[in-house]
Amino acid sequence: MAKYMLIMRSTDEAEAAFAESGIDFEAMLATMGRFNEEMIEAGVLLAAEGLEEPDKGVVVDYSTEEPTVTDGPYGETKELFNGYWILDVPTIDDAVAWAKKAPLAGPGMKSEIRRIPTIDEFPADNEWIRRERAWRERTGQL
Repeated sequence: MAKYMLIMRSTDEAEAAFAESGIDFEAMLATMGRFNEEMIEAGVLLAAEGLEEPDKGVVVDYSTEEPTVTDGPYGETKELFNGYWILDVPTIDDAVAWAKKAPLAGPGMKSEIRRIPTIDEFPADNEWIRRERAWRERTGQL
């Protein structure tokens, strides 16, 4: 099995359309809850979180020597990162199959899927990797 992160993204226009749609918050929670429950019952869901609205976040830009912090909303952002699921599935095709089932899909909504490498894929003789492995072992992550 491998871990894959499904990153939910949308455009500013999709966010505005959703806000104007009048979709009941409780109905949205029920729809998302049913999807999450399906993944739990299938034994593939490891973690899932939604994010607060972008106007309550900040961006740290490392383009200059001293990083610059900008409050949201992010005027020139083409896509917003809204939440994620971490799945434990055998292949990226399995992750894609789950992403295709995700509710609240529509124009301007996307899911990016990226595999999460295991610590075993990094050089075992690296001091920092050894320290991280020890931390993961102490905290029950390995």
